[in-house]
Amino acid sequence: MDMVVHTNHAHEGICLFQHFHSEGLRNSSFSEARVKAKAGDSFCSLKAYVGCKHVGFQKQRCRVLAVSKVESAGVNGRLQNLESSPQGHFGNDHVSSSPSSSFHNFEESDSNNQLRKFVRNGELEEGFKLLEGMVYRGEIPDIIACTSLIRGFCKKGKTRKATRVMEIIEDSGAVPDVITYNVLISGYCRAGEIDNALQVLDRMSVAPDVVTYNTILRSLCDSGKLKQAMEVLDRQLQRECYPDVITYTILIEATCKESGVVQAMKLLDEMRSRGCKPDVVTYNVLVNGICKEGRLDEAIKFLNSMPSHGCQPNVITHNIILRSMCSTGRWMDAERLLADMLHKGCSPSVVTFNILINFLCRKGLLGRAIDVLEKMPKHGCTPNSLSYNPLLHGFCKEKKMERAIEYLEIMVSRGCYPDIVTYNTLLTALCKDGKVDVAVEILNQLSTNDCSPVLITYNTVIDGLSKVGKTDQAIKLLDEMCAKGLKADIITYSSLVGGLSREGKVDDAIKFFHDFERIGVRPNAITYNSIMLGLCKARQTDRAIDFLAYMVMRGCKPTESTYTILIEGIAYEGLANEALELLNELCSRGVVRKSSAEQVAVKM
Repeated sequence: MDMVVHTNHAHEGICLFQHFHSEGLRNSSFSEARVKAKAGDSFCSLKAYVGCKHVGFQKQRCRVLAVSKVESAGVNGRLQNLESSPQGHFGNDHVSSSPSSSFHNFEESDSNNQLRKFVRNGELEEGFKLLEGMVYRGEIPDIIACTSLIRGFCKKGKTRKATRVMEIIEDSGAVPDVITYNVLISGYCRAGEIDNALQVLDRMSVAPDVVTYNTILRSLCDSGKLKQAMEVLDRQLQRECYPDVITYTILIEATCKESGVVQAMKLLDEMRSRGCKPDVVTYNVLVNGICKEGRLDEAIKFLNSMPSHGCQPNVITHNIILRSMCSTGRWMDAERLLADMLHKGCSPSVVTFNILINFLCRKGLLGRAIDVLEKMPKHGCTPNSLSYNPLLHGFCKEKKMERAIEYLEIMVSRGCYPDIVTYNTLLTALCKDGKVDVAVEILNQLSTNDCSPVLITYNTVIDGLSKVGKTDQAIKLLDEMCAKGLKADIITYSSLVGGLSREGKVDDAIKFFHDFERIGVRPNAITYNSIMLGLCKARQTDRAIDFLAYMVMRGCKPTESTYTILIEGIAYEGLANEALELLNELCSRGVVRKSSAEQVAVKM
């Protein structure tokens, strides 16, 4: 690994090269021109106001109830049916005998139908304008349509607009129910605006339900705010809104991560004492926590004790244990666990087999991994790209490219289409093996296989082409990449600059260098070193030393390689003695390590 030179030492090294540049190369006598430089003499380099608007809703003037049937996905992937909410809607009936009142109701109904249509078609802004007009005319908006409008704005990240809808609803005299509030709170939580969500909770005109609290607890726990989450739980209990299995599972998972399994077990005991029965998801969270603490044997005991608590382990429970066994190298135990699963009638999943294949491939046991892959269909599992990818990676690692391509073809023939990870693995291996033309051919096939190349895909092939002297082709790939809307990064440009420099096209490399500087890509030490190496090979070491000065001026720290490139450049121009003297000086000042200096001296 290249050593980054300490700032003070860097200044010393640069000063030495500056004096050599100004005197040594021009006078061909470094000894006479040598000046003792002091550190720091040359090349000295170089409130957000967060407003928090309180969320508040206007006081209600009257209560209007409407019918609502909404299902919302809860945490841990469970579906929560909110139809039978205590605050559910019961109809929007307005009885009037006067013709003008009947006409007003007709207009109101027509407006609500139009509002529903706008929301259904995703025309949220039009719906919002209509809602404003309705309230201005004194019409009562439909709560269901308004709730959908809030949900639509929240999905687009427009939480302020969603809040405005809530304010308009309450201004109109309609009363949002718990579902409407839950939708807004969920939107705030997804947007990371937990403080606003808590303010809504405090201002709710109806009693929050367990879904309200679960949404907020999940958001707090995901943000690492377990203490605050426990405070919200206390408020929930004070309001006699009793936690369910999801509530406790959220808190147990967060406690495992923050305080450890021992504390999480206390929550499990509390859960049971309140008459809330843990389910398999709860137990899986605990099994995962025990495994992550490195206590695999305890996790196995916990798994075996689950039936005595009235809960059967599922395939996910076994997969957690299996992954831990494989990561600790306990292959025999993993095989026994798989056999035990089958004996208990717990069918393995694709994930189960993928865990085993991945482990075997990492150990280099590709033959055994293939055996596991071939057994998958017998257990009702169809291999996916994650089943084949470790095998392809294993073959590539062993430089068995023919076998890798053979399994790519087998994969496709079985109806399993490779993903971008598969292709990136192959392209990297092909480029390292010098088979760049094959890599280009595969890259060209990606779009026809419905697999769009990503930045790393292009970077891999561009780097491969640049290393074998095909920078013209690499630049064409850069243009293709940019045309597809992908933004090149420093890795892309460093590969091209390095390729051009190696091909002796150092002026083109410098032009390219300044082009990408202008578009805001900041070069790193590798990029600068590539230019300096090209200049030194072209016997233009004086320009290389100028480039060192530019490098420091731009705030990029030279590395040890930066100095050794320049030392070798000076020697290459016939000034071996002067180069050796400068190398010794740099070594004595700690800019270049002794071992590196010895290697450079041998080369010279």
